Amino acid sequence: MTDKKKMGIFLSILVTCIVGAMLSTALNTALPQMMADFGVDASIGQWLASIYSLVMGIMVLATPFLIRRVPTKRLYLASVLIFAVGVACSALTSSFVIMMVGRVLQAASNGIVTALGQVVILTIFPPEKRGQMMGIYGLAIGVSPVVAPTVAGLIVDAYGWRMIFYIVLALTVVMVVMAVVTFEDVMENAVEKFDLLSFALCALAFSGILTGIGNISTYSFFSLPVCAPFVPGVVAGVFFVLRQLKMETPFLELRVLKVKNYRTAVVASMLLYMSVQAGALLTPLYIQSLCGYSAAMSGLITMPGSLVMALLSPFTGKWYDKMGMKMLFYMGAFGLVFSNLGMVFVGVSGSMVWVAVLNVLRNVSVGCLMMPLVTWGMSGLGEEHTSHGTALLTSLRTMAGAFGQTICVAVMTVVGAAAGEMRGMNAAFLALTLVGVAELLLAWTAFRKKAA
Repeated sequence: MTDKKKMGIFLSILVTCIVGAMLSTALNTALPQMMADFGVDASIGQWLASIYSLVMGIMVLATPFLIRRVPTKRLYLASVLIFAVGVACSALTSSFVIMMVGRVLQAASNGIVTALGQVVILTIFPPEKRGQMMGIYGLAIGVSPVVAPTVAGLIVDAYGWRMIFYIVLALTVVMVVMAVVTFEDVMENAVEKFDLLSFALCALAFSGILTGIGNISTYSFFSLPVCAPFVPGVVAGVFFVLRQLKMETPFLELRVLKVKNYRTAVVASMLLYMSVQAGALLTPLYIQSLCGYSAAMSGLITMPGSLVMALLSPFTGKWYDKMGMKMLFYMGAFGLVFSNLGMVFVGVSGSMVWVAVLNVLRNVSVGCLMMPLVTWGMSGLGEEHTSHGTALLTSLRTMAGAFGQTICVAVMTVVGAAAGEMRGMNAAFLALTLVGVAELLLAWTAFRKKAA
């Protein structure tokens, strides 16, 4: 394959992943207006964000099989076309249900493309160029979600939220053309059987539990709408785990969780994503729905924090090499505690400068933890378990983000109904503060024996 062909494939992947990443974060800024247009409250509207994380996390688990089974170009092109259909559903519908269907299709596509793109880049470039190309890829994927909320705010105020999807749909046409022209089959395929039962059990477990938790904001815990999805979800999760432990070649190798550092990294990443995703959802709701500011202002207030996190990304690896994981773990955990605790005491007339400062602190904490946790956790696994370890960590932290959003909105809705909307928002950030405390305790547990 020529260098020109390799760069064409790389640019195609880059454009697709940037568009997917931008659409994911842009919706947080547009969500308050979308909720108003569809006539739904936060407990229903948050599903547009939660379902995206849930489906994307589940599809990450299926992607390794799809990569081995389906020719590269066909899989990539099919994923982009699914994304286009999902975006069209979201752009053209006046039904909240169809909007949800569109989000599911977008998430399924993005889950496949994100995993596929990294594998393709590592496959087509020689070892001496992989670091450079992955660095460019990581920087682009890191910066695009930073810019998206601010750009989305300006678009929403000027043209309405549907314009976001129209723009993305136009970019998707470009993505399809690039995929047809540039892509080739770059990986070998093998005929193997897909463990459909394991995949179905995994999907049922996470979706059932998440749906049950989401319904707590509207119904009591022991009501049918809560228990009907929650209990089967738990049962499916138990059967999924038992099935993986009995299989010689499991759908997902759970035995990697026996490695202490990896297990700690997985739990810490899940807690981190709960805080990240819930904070990204709650902050625009506070700024727009409670304080009455515009979507553009919401994007401007949250942009400094996202920008700082993107700028930190190239340096956290060097800090990890110099300081080790212990110091970064404590720094990140303390930052999560104090950044969320500060939001517990804000009011409707709170200072937006203070909100921006707390958001910067939260994102600095995320920067200290996100990639170092992955590096630290994966370093304890052998080469034969790297793919399973990566898939498990990526999917669990992504789905934990969906759980974080759903739980915090449930807390906000229940407390808000009893004590007022602002108190509900404060209570949701108190829940995130407790998540930060759990992260801090995990750091202490992970390193106390080494310290002794």
